[in-house]
Amino acid sequence: MNTLGTSFLILFFMLSCKSDSPSGFGGNGDDEPGGSDESTPPEFVMGADLSYVNQILDHGGTYSVDGQVQNPYKIFADHGTNVVRLRLWHYPDWVRSEVYEDPGKPLYSGFEDIKRSIEEAKAQGLAVNLDFHYSDIWADPSHQDIPAAWMDITELEDLQDSVYNYTYQTLSQLDDEGLMPEFVQVGNETNCGMMYTNAPDNFPPLNGCEGQFGNLGAVISSGAQAVRDAGAESDVDPKIILHIAQPENAKWWFENITTEGGVTDYDIIGLSYYSQFSETPLSKLSSYIKSLKNTFNREVMIVETAYPWTLENADSYTNIFGEDSVESNYPATKEGQLQYMIDLTQAVIDGGGNGVMVWEPAWITSDMKDLWGTGSSWENNAFFDFDGELNEGINFKTTDYEF
Repeated sequence: MNTLGTSFLILFFMLSCKSDSPSGFGGNGDDEPGGSDESTPPEFVMGADLSYVNQILDHGGTYSVDGQVQNPYKIFADHGTNVVRLRLWHYPDWVRSEVYEDPGKPLYSGFEDIKRSIEEAKAQGLAVNLDFHYSDIWADPSHQDIPAAWMDITELEDLQDSVYNYTYQTLSQLDDEGLMPEFVQVGNETNCGMMYTNAPDNFPPLNGCEGQFGNLGAVISSGAQAVRDAGAESDVDPKIILHIAQPENAKWWFENITTEGGVTDYDIIGLSYYSQFSETPLSKLSSYIKSLKNTFNREVMIVETAYPWTLENADSYTNIFGEDSVESNYPATKEGQLQYMIDLTQAVIDGGGNGVMVWEPAWITSDMKDLWGTGSSWENNAFFDFDGELNEGINFKTTDYEF
């Protein structure tokens, strides 16, 4: 792992805590939360971010239940999942040039790749949460890099137009093929903003942590308007999610983005919650959710979370979650992972929240590569063992909860 990769992963998880090849298997525009009668997203979301699945399947990974290899999208659907979350990068050509050095490789997490994923998800009856990163690479609280195609923009209005057109065209193209997502994230872990790292001096400033919430709000509102306009032309009117890492950061951010930033049109407050990186213990999570829901009159969801079932490694790619990720009441075992997820979900329900999405629970080891290694740095958080066999952690989705 190089220095850049090491720094990136440390910052990502400290602060956010944040194809054309075959798979091998067959709102509204008002200020109040929207959603048309045509769109029927799940009442309570049991979600899974499966952004890496296509890449894993293309590089030797397999998923099985009772020893029988199965379509991973079907596995999740059969075990209580009702929403698949997918990240979208603007034009991630580094996947071909820096990771695989192969011009024929798919642009994983690019448009064609997420199209493939949405087709697989909808074939299993699953709704979709499409997560626009507005970057060519990972976006998180410390990395919000401008897409290369927008680097020469100098005026805020031009940036708003670019964000609007990109968002609208992406959704319209998906809708033309019957693939409109039921949820859309306008940004990923935008704690300080969007497109504020790697920015040239003449780029419109969008760093809310430096007081630029007016500009940030204008850009977010452009993305939200594009979602509404695309939804108005579709049978599916996506719900808009704004996403912040860690519950303790959310009230400050939403107060600023809705007042100084002028953002009023969104449906859901989305949170990343990794308890070991958060000031909010699991015992206090429900009170945070209840406060956010009451203060801002919006639905609240956990859109990223995870917990380990082991501290062992399946490959040479160092795992991100180690001993310091283990909570005292939840050992790093299959049973401990299951109980943690059950208790977290009940806490969300107790706070009046509307869903839980687990981050990359299918990122098993394989021959896939990213910028920092081959295999997986997350396999000990997956819902599968090191052979790709389904673990019991996934059963939190089908547990009987007290609503």
